[in-house]
Amino acid sequence: MTHAFPDRDGVAVDAALPLLAWLSPSFPIGAFAYSHGVEAAVEAGDIADAQTLGAWVRDLLEHGGGRNDALLLAASWRAIDGGDHAALDAINDLALALSPSRERHLETLSQGNAFVAAILAAWPCPAMEALAARAPDGVAYPVALGVASAGHGVPLRATLEASLLAYASNMVSACVRLGPIGQTDGQKVIASLLASVRAVADFAARATLNDIGGASFRSDIASMRHETQYSRLFRS
Repeated sequence: MTHAFPDRDGVAVDAALPLLAWLSPSFPIGAFAYSHGVEAAVEAGDIADAQTLGAWVRDLLEHGGGRNDALLLAASWRAIDGGDHAALDAINDLALALSPSRERHLETLSQGNAFVAAILAAWPCPAMEALAARAPDGVAYPVALGVASAGHGVPLRATLEASLLAYASNMVSACVRLGPIGQTDGQKVIASLLASVRAVADFAARATLNDIGGASFRSDIASMRHETQYSRLFRS
């Protein structure tokens, strides 16, 4: 469990500190290798500047993979908090089944498995050990993050906000490396997405798996097109 000192309002001020490590680009899950279909969208001209990138990522946060990952993370966190490992098994199966393409499945499974391995090695907790034993075929990334967060006593709301911001930031970083925008514009895009991050985190903290759904079809199609894209930097 994490140890924290209360601030003047009685809130644990450093309870979420592990998130800074887990969601850092230096955490060894290979997030830098995935673009979540952004590379194909840039190739097709759907993303050409900061404005189109911001709209693309905002849609994913509010109506696509970002929203659904937040719901899956929250459900996983609650399952660990309530000691319901059978429910967690079903959540992980659902998370993997929801992948709309081969590369999206690779993205969530590869990062999830790498996250589990890193947590077991450096941040072990009984919840993660139980997950690894019960899911020998692999773990979806949002499920792994939810389990680690609950297992270490990190608050759900902080985990949701941090994970959604990392999700958006990774796509912005991919776009910067692809060339349509520079680093300053990338930071402007991230700043413009904070309201969406907070709103989706607030919704996910109150929602259930019955609220899962999406309408980001162009992103799904981009991830499928990327599978056969001739020249590419990213694995998705």
